Amino acid sequence: MPDPAVPPTPPVALSALLAREDLGLRQIAGPTDTNTVIHWAHTSEMADPYPYLLGGELLLSAGVHIPEAAGAGTYFDDYVSRIVAAGGAALGFGLAPVHDTVPRALVEACDTYELPLLEVPPQTTFSGVARAVWQLMAQARHAELRRVTEAQQSLAAAASRPDPVRAVLRQLAQRVGGWAVLYGPEGAESTSTGRGADVRRPEAASAGRAAEVAAAGREPGDVVRGALAELAAVVRPSGPGTPTSATDTAAGTHLAAYALGAGQGFVLGVAAPHRDTGDHTIASVAAVLLSLLTGEHQSGSGAARSSALVRLLLGAEPEAVAPLLGGGGWLVVHGSPDAQPCDPVAAAALGAALGSPLVDLARDVVRVLVPADREPAPQPGWTLGVSAPATPRDWPAADTQAARALSRARATRAPLHRHGTHRPALTDLLSPGEAEAHARALLAPLTPPLAETLRTWLSLHGSWDRTAVALAVHRNTVRQRIARCAALLGTDLDDPDVRMELWFALRHGER
Repeated sequence: MPDPAVPPTPPVALSALLAREDLGLRQIAGPTDTNTVIHWAHTSEMADPYPYLLGGELLLSAGVHIPEAAGAGTYFDDYVSRIVAAGGAALGFGLAPVHDTVPRALVEACDTYELPLLEVPPQTTFSGVARAVWQLMAQARHAELRRVTEAQQSLAAAASRPDPVRAVLRQLAQRVGGWAVLYGPEGAESTSTGRGADVRRPEAASAGRAAEVAAAGREPGDVVRGALAELAAVVRPSGPGTPTSATDTAAGTHLAAYALGAGQGFVLGVAAPHRDTGDHTIASVAAVLLSLLTGEHQSGSGAARSSALVRLLLGAEPEAVAPLLGGGGWLVVHGSPDAQPCDPVAAAALGAALGSPLVDLARDVVRVLVPADREPAPQPGWTLGVSAPATPRDWPAADTQAARALSRARATRAPLHRHGTHRPALTDLLSPGEAEAHARALLAPLTPPLAETLRTWLSLHGSWDRTAVALAVHRNTVRQRIARCAALLGTDLDDPDVRMELWFALRHGER
């Protein structure tokens, strides 16, 4: 008979229901297997309940359907056999209001067909039994959700450790109480070198045999190990229609295999003595983490980024390191989350959305270095400022541009602002050196905070409120700073000519 359809809720152990003292249930027939579980309670007085059962039920009946001469024939045998054929888990017989005792022939039939038979006392209603079943199911569901949540947190923490692949496998094996193994692409052979978690060495392997790259947990026997390797081959990418996961059973051990990444050939295998409701979710989380880890290992991008960082720290020039990161020109993007504060997970998600893993998380802004061929788009929940394309040598200037673009985006309440190119203007006719020298001389009395406040205020046409928003300060602070600027410069900031000259100086005199 096919497995009964069950809801996505942990079943209830029959022993837990019998342990409820408020119900007073007593098992009087059938096997006392502690592994018997029920998925719901159903009341029926039909002589043949088969058409109305889905399987896994505790069927409750007061015996209204039982004819007077039932004990002399095969009525009870037929009745119980139909319940068993429908997949019923147990039968509860109420002693009121029709029968004072459970019919002896019903007890014998339940023993014959190995169906647990519960005696329901008169003071216990069927609705009370059903409510107790759902209460136990809710408790089991809550416990399972807590178990899955704790497992997700521990797996995520393991992925951030120095040896993340083995750490994730160890945590997964512990959570499912079995063995977890990472199979590599075809054409690799395993060599055990560790304790608790085996590190494998990619080499040539026999055709069709999965390569164990790393493993953790209690190793199974050869039969289970071979069956799991064969199951891994089923989900290994081989063309359209290949399943991404598969399950099986071998020697009483539950097996599962999960394809990792997009066609890279890595597979996660899990062998456990039992399979709980949340095990698939826990293994799926581990598969996602391992997909990220093996994807980076497969492409070598992680090692290249590490090499680039080390070279920068050792004094290499940015333009010499940039080829390791890929791409030609670069954009610097500053992102500010609409919901404060920003955490590392959100910062990494922003980098992924922009197509770059080069992310720097500061206190109130996320900086992302993006290849210039990937045009940043507005992202829900973020305010972005984007620099003009820049070479590695100009990264610091691009960082300043992105910061200013973010301030502009905040002030105008736009989701994204680009530091755009402009058409040739009169100022472009001047010598850059002379323009910069004039700007520095004119702005010399101002401190950097005052100069930045003046720049923002002028860019926003003298709006106190929008300048305060852009600089994340109070509007009175803006007024005080602008007044201080006017005093230090000895000029009238309400004069359009003065504003124009100062704007020219602020654009050409980088402070």
